[in-house]
Amino acid sequence: MVSTLLTFAGAAIVCILAKLLLTRRDRFPPGPRRLPLIGSALHVPRTYPWLKFSEWAKTYGSIVYADVFGQPLIVLNSAKIARDLLDQRSAIYSERPTMIMGNLSGYGQPFILQPYGENWRQQRRIVAQDFSQIGIIRYHPIQEREARKFISGIIEDSSTLFRQLKLRMGTIIIQVTYGHYLKDENDPFLTMPLTAMDNFSKSTAPGAWLVDFIPQLQYMPVWMPGASFLSTAAKWRQIVWDTTWQPYLWSKKNLESGNILLPNMCSTFLEEADRNPSEEQQDRLVWAASTVMGAGMDTNVSTVLIFFLAMILNPAVQAKARKELDDIIGRDRLPTIDDKVSLPYIRSIMTEVLRWHPAVPLGVPHSVKRDDIYEGVLLPKGSLMIPNVWYMLHDSEVFANPDVFDPDRYHNLDSEMEKVTELVFGFGRRVCPGKLFAEGTFFAIVATLLSTCEISAPVDASGKTMIPEVTFSSGTIIFPSSFEVNVECRSEKARELLDSAVTE
Repeated sequence: MVSTLLTFAGAAIVCILAKLLLTRRDRFPPGPRRLPLIGSALHVPRTYPWLKFSEWAKTYGSIVYADVFGQPLIVLNSAKIARDLLDQRSAIYSERPTMIMGNLSGYGQPFILQPYGENWRQQRRIVAQDFSQIGIIRYHPIQEREARKFISGIIEDSSTLFRQLKLRMGTIIIQVTYGHYLKDENDPFLTMPLTAMDNFSKSTAPGAWLVDFIPQLQYMPVWMPGASFLSTAAKWRQIVWDTTWQPYLWSKKNLESGNILLPNMCSTFLEEADRNPSEEQQDRLVWAASTVMGAGMDTNVSTVLIFFLAMILNPAVQAKARKELDDIIGRDRLPTIDDKVSLPYIRSIMTEVLRWHPAVPLGVPHSVKRDDIYEGVLLPKGSLMIPNVWYMLHDSEVFANPDVFDPDRYHNLDSEMEKVTELVFGFGRRVCPGKLFAEGTFFAIVATLLSTCEISAPVDASGKTMIPEVTFSSGTIIFPSSFEVNVECRSEKARELLDSAVTE
């Protein structure tokens, strides 16, 4: 056993040394101090990395270079530089880094982590076609129905906010993807993906796993000290497999029997393939559908929770939003997604939520396929390119008083809002194909809530207002810490409109 450990350790050190010796050291961007063998490993944080990277921006500038056991890591702290590289040079910046722990855990098949190539293109095309500007219109009634049910539920009991939100968000995504309507929050169609998504956030968190920087560790015997991550990955991999294939097989079977809700993405694809897709087509559909659930659920839940937090803390914003809704929509009907274009202040609130605390503060890393020179510095082949979206959206030179929640900063102009939206939905060829669908769901919730309800902090037994703290979890996708909220209908008329919509 000792000889095996020494052999493995020696092999890993040789690989690291080879990597370091083959790495050019001239013209790198500035960054934290690098030590022999380990590079900048001691400086790369395992939790809340966007905050440390933002400190680096003030010390080292807009492009920061770090080296972790020979793996180059480039942090982009500038929106302009991120667009110059990830958008304008997308031909060489559209790769994903090999995220070893993510792959070991089963997340290498969905196109969000797929290498740039034909399989990635075909998977993405399935989603992009179904969620095109025309295609998403057929899903508006589903999004509006579930938004209204969500709001009706939290009016009855505001303490169920998180449970209700997961259920309704999951219902939208699962019906649109597979044609299944969730029975309740314990439905396996919901519980399995929620577990898989929690594991995804853990397995892909930048800097969290040593194996991402020393790939040779993936070949360790499972019994070796320090190899417990392999058992964790195996357990997570089985969850991903079950979560991916079981809903699809249900959808395919029930399309044949007619016991399915239409339209949905899987059925549309299967019909176009005459219900007899090739093995390759089916594999791509299965993993594309899995990506919709994985990419859409947690990000949307996080964003809506951040919206509630912002509204509790900013009652004046609510009042201004209700005035716009009353002036444009009136009080005799509920807003619909088609009203979005007519409500610039509501869109401004949505945009400010995305800016104030982006659900994915570091985006998803890219990788550069060959050495590149930008403004005189070398960005070496294979570097992890990490866009620090959080810092870009808190750059005081672009957004005055960035820590303040202020929808008026956009002056109701879409051109100003695009400074945010063009960052939070990804870059270049990796832009999220479900952007319009996600915005529709978010709008349905925000507009309906502000049209019908008042959101406030609850009062404790002593009469003290319970103002929530603005703190967040760490991970690829972040969530606000638990908080309490009070949601009440504005009027009897508003309650009647909601009740009528829910019982239709």
